[in-house]
Amino acid sequence: MAGTTVIGFLGSTLDASKRDASRWNKWRPTVGLCMQPDLRVDRLILLHGRQHESLASFITADIASVSPETQVELVLMNFDDAWDFEEVYAELLDFVRGFTFEPEAEDYLVHITTGTHVAQICLFLLTEARFIPGKLLQTQPQRGKPDPAGVWNSIDLDLSRYDRIAKRFAEGSRASKSFLKGGIETRSTAFNSMIDEIEQVATRSSAPLLLMGPTGAGKSLLAKRIYELKADQHRLSGPFVEVNCATLKGDNAMAALFGHTRGAFTGAVSERAGLLRSANKGMLFLDEIGELGLDEQAMILRAVEDKRFLPVGSDREVESDFQLIAGTNRDLVDAVAKGEFREDLFARLNLWTFNLPGLAERREDIEPNLEYELERYASAEDTRVTFNKEARARYLAFATSPRASWNGNFRDLSASIMRMATLSPDGRIDTDTVEAEVVRLERLWTSGEERGSDALLVEVLGHEPLAELDPFDRAQLAEVIATCRRHTSLSAAGRELFASSRLRRKSTNDADRLRKYLARFRLAWDDIS
Repeated sequence: MAGTTVIGFLGSTLDASKRDASRWNKWRPTVGLCMQPDLRVDRLILLHGRQHESLASFITADIASVSPETQVELVLMNFDDAWDFEEVYAELLDFVRGFTFEPEAEDYLVHITTGTHVAQICLFLLTEARFIPGKLLQTQPQRGKPDPAGVWNSIDLDLSRYDRIAKRFAEGSRASKSFLKGGIETRSTAFNSMIDEIEQVATRSSAPLLLMGPTGAGKSLLAKRIYELKADQHRLSGPFVEVNCATLKGDNAMAALFGHTRGAFTGAVSERAGLLRSANKGMLFLDEIGELGLDEQAMILRAVEDKRFLPVGSDREVESDFQLIAGTNRDLVDAVAKGEFREDLFARLNLWTFNLPGLAERREDIEPNLEYELERYASAEDTRVTFNKEARARYLAFATSPRASWNGNFRDLSASIMRMATLSPDGRIDTDTVEAEVVRLERLWTSGEERGSDALLVEVLGHEPLAELDPFDRAQLAEVIATCRRHTSLSAAGRELFASSRLRRKSTNDADRLRKYLARFRLAWDDIS
């Protein structure tokens, strides 16, 4: 049968009493735990300070009188300051590392009723981290009864044994991840895995984060949600401060970021705190950080590492403790190689780097984002708009096809839904509205020659047949149609189109070759001339 060992601090207040018979009418936690009828304490490791050696000896004698089977081992703990968390934890860690634990032969209980709050917390942490392979033990007096033994209960920190508690932890974790995604049930496996990792980092670390990805991929929204998540968990108490570094140019960049003194430069009629000081105790989001100059980058690095920096025109440093999230659509590795971005700042930011994919790389997430954008429109305009079945299918078919390049990523999607909702005053987006939006988007994403070729194909084929063509066929067919329109016959157009290959043939029939090519797309000369 395994023995039971209890580890705990002597209670310099709770265990103390008058040293007469009246003490047996008082609940003393260290003595009381050895008086429990359903808890046998075979060994008690009693931790105490040098100033309480007399009390420790007195308590040991009382335990011997009520529980002679309990072996008490006094352990002297010399704290210069019993309320210094670092010192207490270090001393206790040294103690448990030097202690011989035999979990197969003994059960261990950690008494956290006595000792300073700091000592109790440290014992809890050491038990939670399994430096002490046991359970927590709490004792308390019986309410309304003069019982010197009191009552006890143990707490097993293995949460897997408590399904309801574990379920609540899991639900809380899922809620955090859903919050970071804006409540959108995204389907991209890669994106969901990245959000899982960001959630872990956001709730456990205050180190800088670097969000990389194209414009419109959602870096700003994600940064704001990371801040809100940390603020809800009381990890940040200051504000969220956001700035697009592309808007900071010249001397104004330094003043905007780091603040300035009165009279620091022409026009500085009053002191300015600056964005870094405004973010104290909160979060600073520097979007497009790759656009900052090298001097600003150097000062940002100093501010991140030392929490100190010099405002413009000042000879006295100021302090600001903030968490930094940086965003960029540039390749910072390439920028470092070109000398356009400081290598030391990149190394500091690169501890946690997350690449946000563009919408074209997350086509499976277009449908759930469709619902999200409609909800946003309803909230903003106080008007609910939906798709009819055919229009929804038509829009999703286009949106998830290679034809949709989504150059502006989620900004393009948001604007697209807003346009269609606005142009549907009866609250239903129909196929005509979708067809017009498809044309509008394709015009938005194409330019110059590409725009002209697509318009040409739409004119000849129509939207539906064009949607079925691969990009290769679209480019080739557009060139063929444009050439045909410059000539008055199939033969003349064929001679230009097959100018090189016809020289290698013994007999040529350029018109027939061209006619067969057009027939592949169900076209004839009259359709395109």
